[in-house]
Amino acid sequence: MKTAPAAPDGIAQSPASSGVTGIDDILRGGFTPNRLYLIEGVPGSGKTTLAMQFLMEGVRRGESVLYLSLSETQDELNAIAASHGWSLGGITMRDIAPSEESLKPEGQYTMFHPSEVELGETTQAVFADVERLQPTRAVFDSLSELRLLAGNPLRYRRQILALKQFFAGRRCTVLLLDDLTTREHDMQVQSIAHGVISLEQLNPEYGAERRRLRVIKFRGVGFRGGYHDYVIRRGGLEVFPRLVASEHNDPAPKERLASGLAELDTLLGGGLEGGTSTLIVGAPGAGKSSLATCYAHAAARNGQPAALFLFDESVHTLMSRSAGLGMSLEKLRREGTLTVQQIDPAELSPGEFAHAIRRQVEHNGARLVIIDSLNGYLNAMPDERYLIIQLHELLSYLGQLGVATILIGAHQGLIGGPMQTPVDASYLADAVILLRYYENEGEIHQAISVIKKRGTAHERTIREFTMNSSGIHVGPPLRRFKGVLTGVPTVEPRAPERKVGRST
Repeated sequence: MKTAPAAPDGIAQSPASSGVTGIDDILRGGFTPNRLYLIEGVPGSGKTTLAMQFLMEGVRRGESVLYLSLSETQDELNAIAASHGWSLGGITMRDIAPSEESLKPEGQYTMFHPSEVELGETTQAVFADVERLQPTRAVFDSLSELRLLAGNPLRYRRQILALKQFFAGRRCTVLLLDDLTTREHDMQVQSIAHGVISLEQLNPEYGAERRRLRVIKFRGVGFRGGYHDYVIRRGGLEVFPRLVASEHNDPAPKERLASGLAELDTLLGGGLEGGTSTLIVGAPGAGKSSLATCYAHAAARNGQPAALFLFDESVHTLMSRSAGLGMSLEKLRREGTLTVQQIDPAELSPGEFAHAIRRQVEHNGARLVIIDSLNGYLNAMPDERYLIIQLHELLSYLGQLGVATILIGAHQGLIGGPMQTPVDASYLADAVILLRYYENEGEIHQAISVIKKRGTAHERTIREFTMNSSGIHVGPPLRRFKGVLTGVPTVEPRAPERKVGRST
């Protein structure tokens, strides 16, 4: 396959794909061709992996690519590639580790002369390779070794400028990798580069490390700003672009979702509307998850795909509990109308979770999304700031696509006294369903009521809520009780019957 001829100066060219779908999305297509970019991050953040994906994408497109290494040998690079299941065939590898003589203080001044580019015998051979191969993509790994060889900041900056000038007229997209191992962060290199991507690695007190990237600058392109979570798995970097709800304004039809229980749908004014979010709150064991599963079961049976994300219980427990209530979910899972995904709290980042939901909605057509529970979601990421704002953005995104969302929140406490939640998310939801325990004649009962519902009228009664082997049941309004929401209601005395007699 021949490489397409380079476009003349001044004519817009197609972006050069990074080889990572998420980064291309953030950069609105990829790198602007024939420019020099800085990729910086601490050791272990994935710079070399990203560079390999960038070059392999070039090979896939039939381009000539070159890897210039000052920090790792070819055997080490091959081992990294093998760990991802890659072959580096088609990539020209050049080990430009300096010779012993060049490391001596008296030999360092020959790396770059103030008046001209003088890189010594090794780098002159590299430039000869560039002239011979005419690569359209090149990676220089890494700048930290170059910084040490330069000896002082002035010579180092001249080296970077010399590299930029050397590649400027050769129609080559260049990535410079910097591992930030020096104490001083030289901002001069950022100003020289056409774009700068920073890779960060965070280490929470518990669980796996978290990684995120940020585009510090990218000239001429309205990139998606902010932090974007990513992971390194076998196969390379997987980046989860930050969700921006305003970019997904699709006026999808808003279907109404019924529960299959006439009394419950009556309580909610006809059911749940697509594009709305519903918060189910109550004490542990009151039936919140079972109620949400009832909606998922009914939606999937009606051909409306549903997706459940479990933080607090296993898939096996969900299946067993639902079967005990007369809801068989396994058949719906096999048919593909119901998806159940168990979330590992120690391994999750907010960006990856949002990406999993997007995949269910955009690829599997989910019309109902259930997050069980909000407590688990918040506890899974205790070090993440602005988590409620990210949840608000997620709900806005789902609402604009006409997807109904059910959030489950657990109260602290079982019966009597004030019920508190770890976070007040009621203002985020369009509807709030409250499940409450109450005592009556020496037994614990459950009650259900709708606290609020935006947009449509709903029934304001408090009804009895029961669960048994025949399913979930919503009873008639509890009109004989006063103070059900306190947990210890009183029974209103019946009005005495009026006797009608004949007058004399």
